[in-house]
Amino acid sequence: MSKCFCRMLLCASVLAAITSGVTYAQTYPTKTVRMLVGFSPGGGVDFMARSVSPRLAQALGQQFIVENRAGANGMIAAEIVAKSLPDGHTLLLAPGNYAFASAMQKLPIDLTTALAAVAKMVDSPLLVVVHPSLPVKSVKELIALAKSKPNSLTYGSGGTGGAGHMATELFKSMAKVDLLHVPFKGISPAITDAIAGNVPVCFCTLPSTLPQARAGRLRALAVTTSNRTSAAPEIPTVAEAGVPGYEMSQWYGVMAPAGTPSQILERLSAEINVALAAPDLRASLLLAGADPVKSSPQDFALYFKQEIEKWTRIVKLAGIRPE
Repeated sequence: MSKCFCRMLLCASVLAAITSGVTYAQTYPTKTVRMLVGFSPGGGVDFMARSVSPRLAQALGQQFIVENRAGANGMIAAEIVAKSLPDGHTLLLAPGNYAFASAMQKLPIDLTTALAAVAKMVDSPLLVVVHPSLPVKSVKELIALAKSKPNSLTYGSGGTGGAGHMATELFKSMAKVDLLHVPFKGISPAITDAIAGNVPVCFCTLPSTLPQARAGRLRALAVTTSNRTSAAPEIPTVAEAGVPGYEMSQWYGVMAPAGTPSQILERLSAEINVALAAPDLRASLLLAGADPVKSSPQDFALYFKQEIEKWTRIVKLAGIRPE
């Protein structure tokens, strides 16, 4: 067999594979699509899945069903998706705590290789709040007070390894301050004790704390995302307010099994971006404290990898261990 003929055969095979992939992406989806949520109904992850799935169903002409598979901090759903056929008919609504989990312990699967990124959907900030009795009105003043009283200021969180805990440990490392961690069993009791002044500092969810801050029960100092949130544009970011480079987001995104054709990932990503740009959905997400973002599979894959690397450094530095 001549070299020329081999090259022709190889080119034909590559062309056939590309053509087949494009054709499949054009006909996708061919049946109902399952979007798995690794947490119980009613939470933030579930809300995001149920917000975007009807839009995707309408755009792609097939039913999208949200399926809650709670357990193991979301890992049960992640494993199911990772082991599903990589044909785009089984998806995962992934929250930012998957990066925390990957940083804190060895998981049953490597999320960066077992799953394929589709699109990051939103950035959701935490709100840095203090009790009004604390003599600080800015992040810089909080840093100065913490440095003047090392290991005396306490902060509350919804639990070890959660968003509030990780966000505050990142703040401590970058601002070079000491704050004592008081973990609670959930964010609600942490906010209750913050309002009571028992734990004067809290990096807490925006929807839970912004109304309290506007009512004067707490004082808002900053948001943790790299950009100001549309829900409260008057509040500066932590980076603006005194810790350059600081960024922490409770993000949400969509993932698929590894090996899903790139054409399907790109099509899903494009439709998610269109859905998030719709004025009514955008308004609904902003009310929930979530800022929609435009993302490609490549963008999200790189971001997820960087998130795991960042939080792995913080976990080691702070000596955080899973409970």
